Amino acid sequence: METTPAVPTRQATPQHRLPVGAEVRSDGVHFRVWAPRHARVDVVLDPSGEEAPLERDEAGYFAGVVAGAGPGTLYRYRLNGGEAFPDPASRFQPEGPHGPSQVIDPSAFGWTDGAWRGLELAGQALYELHVGTFTPEGTWAAALARLPALVALGVTAVEVMPVAEFPGQFGWGYDGVALFAPTRLYGAPDDFRRFIDGAHALGIGVLLDVVYNHLGPSGNYLRQFAEGYFTDRYQTDWGEALDFDGPAAGPVRELFLANAGYWIDEFHLDGLRLDATHAITDRSGDHIVTAIGRRVRESARGRGTLVFAENEPLHTSLVRPEREGGSGLDGIWNDDFHHIARVAATGRREGYYADYHGTAQELISAVKWGLVTRTHGVSPMRFVNFLENHDQIAHSARGLRLHALTSPGRHRALTAVLLLAPGTPMLFMGQEFSASSPFLYFADHEPEIALLVREGRAKFLAQFASLADPTAQRMLDDPAAPSTFERCRLDWAERERNVAALALHRDLLTLRRRDPVFAAQREGGVDGAVLADFAFVLRFFAQDGADRLMLVNLGRDLTLDHRAEQLLTAPTNRGWKLEWSSEDSRYGGSGTPEAASRGLASPGEAAVVLTPA
Repeated sequence: METTPAVPTRQATPQHRLPVGAEVRSDGVHFRVWAPRHARVDVVLDPSGEEAPLERDEAGYFAGVVAGAGPGTLYRYRLNGGEAFPDPASRFQPEGPHGPSQVIDPSAFGWTDGAWRGLELAGQALYELHVGTFTPEGTWAAALARLPALVALGVTAVEVMPVAEFPGQFGWGYDGVALFAPTRLYGAPDDFRRFIDGAHALGIGVLLDVVYNHLGPSGNYLRQFAEGYFTDRYQTDWGEALDFDGPAAGPVRELFLANAGYWIDEFHLDGLRLDATHAITDRSGDHIVTAIGRRVRESARGRGTLVFAENEPLHTSLVRPEREGGSGLDGIWNDDFHHIARVAATGRREGYYADYHGTAQELISAVKWGLVTRTHGVSPMRFVNFLENHDQIAHSARGLRLHALTSPGRHRALTAVLLLAPGTPMLFMGQEFSASSPFLYFADHEPEIALLVREGRAKFLAQFASLADPTAQRMLDDPAAPSTFERCRLDWAERERNVAALALHRDLLTLRRRDPVFAAQREGGVDGAVLADFAFVLRFFAQDGADRLMLVNLGRDLTLDHRAEQLLTAPTNRGWKLEWSSEDSRYGGSGTPEAASRGLASPGEAAVVLTPA
């Protein structure tokens, strides 16, 4: 296919924050929507049934002011005198995606975060959460009440799974259909704003996971307004592909770019995580992913923002500067690190883990370069590393956390690698206290779609040989069952009981933050060497020569010979002393041998950190 030129997009006019949607004005509410296939669009007010016609322009946009509307007004758009549908740019759907839209005045909220300057990439410690299962209540208010615990842990920013309105009473959020409307399930839009404002008061940033590669199968009314939103030139695994590069793609790009800027402008979010960017195809002169990153920065008006990408092929071009032909994003989720660590922890190499061996050398490469293969000119902090996330926990038979799939010693050692490596670490909610609750795939759809979702989920998991067996397939949890959703709620009482796991994560994040060598996250600031198939050493270089040494052993005890490996050699006229050990009794360990404290041994299933004596 021939490439098409960059498609210009229309910015919002000064009196309107968005180029589409409902905007409160002194003379009423201004409505604007793209509906080029229609000759007439009327605003229908609910419940009065009053209708007001909108004026069509040559580009297929309908716009006008309705004097009788104001904040809180419920409305739909009636197309060609026929059926009425919610606004594609609705700011709130109080009755769900099939109900009327509601006029929201974003200027009515009283922000208190004027001194908040946003986020920069260096030094971040991320925490992914799902609002509906993060607390028993599953609301923004309840989630805000838990944020002080994350501050004490050492978290610097939370990354919230998608919240764009979706059908049903529960779901992951990746089936969103009303991109501008925070789901009614967690509270009103101002409750979301209150969560962000409160997070900023505590010193925590908030990022939002957004889905721009497809829309959900139920409640998506974009096609009723314009066929041009979608294309059959490309395919995705989850639904129709969006058309970002066709001859009429301008309004499509406008909608999604406006959405990216909307979250930053109207909700003071500190950035976005872009879901499945490998499934977003754009052959125009300005890739939509690159344009989104640019729009986020523009909308922040000087505040620091971060944009991360999920990308299965791990294309580092996403995080290279635009001047070098990249997209200029801030970071990329690092599946390489996860897959290597998972195989190292469990020994299982089924499905998409088959390309990984979990060896000491693979772990060294992931720490040094971010990926298994060496990357040039990309800082390691641009790789978001994790041992758990929503997908990777759920892509299993029972949705078990990693600590339940490996030995306590191996889990503690790998946690140390995650939290002290120069990459940007991310925890999944409850990981810090070894939550026993699983995280399963759940989605509340009408019966016909629910059956397809269940069948599709089982087919996906069949790539893992142990889950392809018919007996195993019958044991899979039903995504549409309320019990599946309920089982995933965190039990916060475990945080008080599992004090050893909590202390492990807190102490490591403190060490990462306070130790200048670990905090530096310098490119080229760490090297490593294999000590055995299951053990390795990492040396973190200090500018003053006071290096840090980390011994990681996922197997049996090792006696070390400093003469055999140069990285083990202590600085001139100085020996090593123990700074930290995963075998500390505070973490549930069995104690650290004296030889390990001097760098003469690497205890089995443990990690130790040494500093110059």
